[in-house]
This record gives sequence, C-alpha cells and structure tokens, in this order.
Amino acid sequence: FSLGVGWGYTGARGDISSPLGFFSESYEERDLDRGDDGGDFNFNRLFTGDAALFGGVQYHTPFEPLTLQIEYDGNDYESEPLNNPQEQDSPINIGARYALNDNVVLSAGWERGNTAMLGATIQLNLATFSQVKNDPPPVIPKPAPEQTTTDWESVADTLAQNAGIRTLRMSRSGSVVTVTGQSGKYRDYGEAELRGNRILSNAFDDSVDEFRYRWTQAGITMREDSLPREPLPTIPNTYAPTSEFADLDYRRGLRVTDPAIRSQAQGETLYEDDGGRFSWYLTPGLGQFFGGPDGYLYKVRADLGGQLKTDQHGWFSGRVGYTVFDNADNYDTETTSELPRVRTFTGNYFRETTLGVYNLQYTRTARLAQNWFGSAYAGLLEQQYGGAGGEVLWRPFNSRFAFGIDANWVKQRAFDTRFEFRDYETWTGHATAYIDTGIKGVLAKISGGRYLAQDIGMTLDLSREFDSGVRIGAFATVTDAGDKFGEGSFDKGLYLSMPLDLFFTQSSRQHASAVWRPITRDGGAKLGRAYTLYGITDPRSLDDYWEGFDRDADSQR
Repeated sequence: FSLGVGWGYTGARGDISSPLGFFSESYEERDLDRGDDGGDFNFNRLFTGDAALFGGVQYHTPFEPLTLQIEYDGNDYESEPLNNPQEQDSPINIGARYALNDNVVLSAGWERGNTAMLGATIQLNLATFSQVKNDPPPVIPKPAPEQTTTDWESVADTLAQNAGIRTLRMSRSGSVVTVTGQSGKYRDYGEAELRGNRILSNAFDDSVDEFRYRWTQAGITMREDSLPREPLPTIPNTYAPTSEFADLDYRRGLRVTDPAIRSQAQGETLYEDDGGRFSWYLTPGLGQFFGGPDGYLYKVRADLGGQLKTDQHGWFSGRVGYTVFDNADNYDTETTSELPRVRTFTGNYFRETTLGVYNLQYTRTARLAQNWFGSAYAGLLEQQYGGAGGEVLWRPFNSRFAFGIDANWVKQRAFDTRFEFRDYETWTGHATAYIDTGIKGVLAKISGGRYLAQDIGMTLDLSREFDSGVRIGAFATVTDAGDKFGEGSFDKGLYLSMPLDLFFTQSSRQHASAVWRPITRDGGAKLGRAYTLYGITDPRSLDDYWEGFDRDADSQR
C-alpha cells in the first residue's frame, strides 16, 4: 500500500490546497518562474501551491511471477511539456507485471482511463553483474624439474596466452626470478600472478623459491609484487584486516613494493622483448548525441585504430572512423551562444563527418622522481581539437591522494574531422586533486582551471566503482561564465564505465564508457584527452589487489 501528497508535476490535479498553508501563507502560492535559462535549484518552490493525493495497492499473487497493481494518479496531464496535454478520462490506473526471470519483466496496463500500455524491462545489478568465463584453465603445477628449461621463448608465450602477461624481460638472480611485463588480459593482477606462478614453477628447478612481477605501464615500472614459489591458494589465509601495510604483506606471504626510479631487475637476463612495435584493431563505434530538441541522434561507425611505439616511453596512436549508417540528417537545430563556440558545434561535427580522423597523436611519458610522473603529447587530440600539451602528476605509492596539473594549447578542427582547422585557438588547463575516500569505492576528483571557452571555474566529480568493475559517476562544473552559459545554467552530467568482459566469455581489461549531459553548452567544457597520468598509474593503487587475490585464489584451487 502507498499513500502520499504531491506538489508540482506529481500533484498537478491540484484537488487539495497545500497542507503546509497552515504554517505559512507562502506555501499556498507556487512560483512558476523557471528562470531565464533553467537548470537552477529552485528550493523556494518545494511544497508550495495546490497539491493532490496519490496512492496505490500492489498485490503479489500466489502465482509468483505475477503482480497486480491499481493506483490513484495525482496528475491530470493538462500541463505537459512542449504544450502536449494528454486526455485523461479517469485518475485510476490498473496494471500487471509478469517476471520472466530475475532480469526480464513484461508489463501491461490501462492508463488515464483511455490508453493501453505494453512494456518490457531489462534490469541488472551492476554491482554484482558477471559473466561465466571460458578462459584457458590455469596450468597444472608439476614437481619441480631436475633441470631448468632453456626454452624461454616458449615460457614467455605461455605467460602471454595463459596468464595474460606480455613479458618484456625475464631475469634470474640466485633463487629469485623476475618477470617484467604488462597485464593485457585479466583485470585482477592477482589472477595473472597466480597463473604465472604455475607456469614458472614448471620451468625452474627447486633452487628458485620466489617469483617477482614488475608491472609496467607506458614504459614506467609501477610496482613489484613478490610471491613465494608455492602457489598462493595453498597458503593459509589467516591474516586479519589491518591498517599496517607491512603486516598485511607478511601475513599474506607476499610483498608489494615500489621499485626505485631507474631500477632494473638484477641478475642474468633470460629473455627480452620489446613488447611489439605495432598493434592495431578494428571495432564497431557508436557516436551519440541526445538531450537536444532534435531527439536521439546516432552514428554507427567502423573504427580502425593502431599504435606504433618509438620506444617504451613514446608512441604514435590514431583512430579513423567510417560512418556505416546514421540519422545525422535529423540534426536541424542551430544553437547560439554568448561564449566562444567550443562545444555547441557538436551537432555540426556529427552531421558533417563521414570518414574522420578522430585521434592522431604522439605521446611520451617519464618518471620524473620517485612519486612524480610526466607526459607530453601533440597532434589531433580529439574530434574537435588538435594541439599540444603536457601533464605532471604526484602520486605516492598506494596512497589515497594524488595531485596533477595539465596545460594545453589547442585549436578547433574543421567539421569534417580531417586535417583542416578553424580559427579558434586557446590555452586550457587544470589542477586536479584525486581523493580515494575509502568509502564504498568512491573516488572524488576536484579540479580547477581554465576551460575551452576561456572561462575559469571548478569541477566536482564523484564516482563509485563496484566489485564487478563497473564505475558510475556524476560531475558538475561552475565557472565565471555566469549568465553567458545559457540554458542549463551550469555544466553537469552522468557517466558509466563498464568492463567489456562483463558481456563476453573471455577476460579483458578493456572498458566501454558513456556520458550523458542534459544539455551541451560551451561553459565548463574540458579537452577530451586520450591518455591521463592518473589512468596510466592506476597499478600504484592496491585497494582491490587483496580482494582480487581472494577471488582468484578461490577460483584456482
């Protein structure tokens, strides 16, 4: 059962006066002024004006998948948006829901006394969503061989195929073997390491009792994980949660350290590889433009991308997209702005790009000091801007805090997304603080600086990552654009990032992201950079490392 009182849209029937009018006459009249541009918080309108009752009864029938509903609606639908009133013959709505399973629900109803409704709902719990994997089973450990293998190329190939470790160097110093490489398959480093331990155990004689994994990103060594030879699942999991990081390591039977700035694994080099100079991919692409008066606009592309390394710290990257089909011709609304047109030309790019170069740049990275990292880049940085810039990031090892500064000179690209430019150019950059709150996986990013339209302000971004790897977040930006911002009053939006392996039976470290803004304006607009140092240095955070070991050890017992 439910019963309530609604104001505004929920109480548009207005069949009772405001119950709060007893306390103050100010509650009896409702301010209908939305402001010149909308998007403001109108707290003075809360609980004001005429109201209406609403309520309902929901009955879960003995036939478990079926639920019956009846409700009394507080809205009369006479004041719908876009001057589109709906006829209502009765405020009573009736309906039924039928659950096919935990994820799919069919519904039917009779609304407003004159309209039939049919629907289907697909629902997922993003926090626990997972997919059964068909990855190769972990290698079965055998008794230590009497003699160490010499076929290192075969060992490196098995590490790549089974453990997802792209080996750059393998070395031995006494009883310690170190693998320097990149994780290219499994999201949990623990799974890659547990699989790697089994492979290496079968390759080395019993004089080796420790395996170390030096994880690199963009040519920079981010961390070194030292594991005993005995596979971790057989080590009793007796540790208790503690704030003492050293104690946690000791009880786990492994160590995680931050290598010195220019250190390299000591000992005899057994295998070395540059990790491949060139790589490429061909994948579907989807461009979306929604929230405007032209409705939902889409562009389905075929994207061809690649990367060419000049060395471990530098690479060329690019992506070309060809439009297969779209409804870009529906874009018809021309927008005006008092600010420089830095994002309100988005529809023009959408409509006029058929074969476009969406990214083409050269990037270099460096480790400047123990906790300092730097990058520089130049080229066609995103669909709408090309230029050059750089970033410096301070990120201590396994710290909840990081701080970065980026500065960029950019020029606006032509609408066809090729190699020509428009006249507009500017400097833009921000100082950003990253705070891992330690609360339910919530990350806070606070940045301030100069935006593309030369306005100055701040952005607050809050996001939460779930155990499934799904991250959902929201952001808001307020700048000195003020009334010049236009409709919406300030920039704001939601975003979702999902690991691709949630939808496939093979593990992957790739993600797909989507951003929704209620309206795209020019104020508070940031440059869309292909690479950020905070993302590159993600392995320096160990928050989910121990949990990953629990999951992966259980799965490999």
